[in-house]
Amino acid sequence: MNQVLAPTQRNEFPRLTAPTPWSTFSRFRRVRWGEFLTRSITFLSAAAILILTVALAWELYRASQLSIRQFGFKFITSSTWDPVAEDFGAITFIFGTLVTSAIALLLAVPIGLGAAICLAELAPRGLSSILTFIIELLAAVPSVIIGVIGVFVLVPFMREVGGPALKGALGFLPLFSGPNYGVGVLTAGVLLAMMVLPFIISVSREVLLAVPREQREASMALGATRWETTWHVAMVYARSGIFGSIFLALARALGETMAVTMVIGNTPQISASLFAPGYSMAAVIANEFSEATGDLYLNALIEIGLLLFVITMIINALARLMIWATVRKQSTVV
Repeated sequence: MNQVLAPTQRNEFPRLTAPTPWSTFSRFRRVRWGEFLTRSITFLSAAAILILTVALAWELYRASQLSIRQFGFKFITSSTWDPVAEDFGAITFIFGTLVTSAIALLLAVPIGLGAAICLAELAPRGLSSILTFIIELLAAVPSVIIGVIGVFVLVPFMREVGGPALKGALGFLPLFSGPNYGVGVLTAGVLLAMMVLPFIISVSREVLLAVPREQREASMALGATRWETTWHVAMVYARSGIFGSIFLALARALGETMAVTMVIGNTPQISASLFAPGYSMAAVIANEFSEATGDLYLNALIEIGLLLFVITMIINALARLMIWATVRKQSTVV
């Protein structure tokens, strides 16, 4: 027996009403204003980086005007650093900065890439995660702590063990001749390698883990071994990211101050021997800025900061061009 439902028990569907022109316009206006606000905020955030960079360069240039007018281009080519006679040149500091950074990369890049390949391709995932966490903790250690370790551990080692071993094996080369005091350019380079190594390992590992699994499976399906797949497929695919990690480490090495200051010897001279003491651009600013009594002396130190800024910008620009050329060549080959 059919029951007749009461009006309140019937399935009633809401009636759809056509949107009015005013509601459509209001919704469109809200969307447009929200999009405009979002684009404006993100644009200002990106522009703030450029503004800060330009402001920093301008301030360094403005504060070093006296030194620039006094010495001109000679400031870059002269090796004289005499605060008493107010005669300044920066080539010794540029030399020390570039040589220590080059030593750091020569030591850190092979070890860092080998460790990154092991952690990303060979080690069990649990062990890899634990080791990566420890490596990232090492990257957060303050540079002054690394410098203290360098003074009490690395300097005695280089003076008593490392230096004599290098002189015995390669003493016929000018790079490893001369007296070995423990402190010097080579010691600073080794300490910088220890500092930049976590950056190379951590970033390179993440880049290798981002390689699609299909790339590896396709290579191994064609008969390649695991090492051939890693070297010829994963490394090639992650090449741009690996280059980025290397140049990130180089930027850290160029600007490092306290650790280098404690082990480089702080002597403004250029020597063919890596055992000889040297000086870096960041170290001379940290050591002598508080002692700069004259305006010309202070302007010369600020100009060294300007030169360090310019060198860092040039190296990063060359790194970007190299990465761009590598990616373009890889896409052309594919």
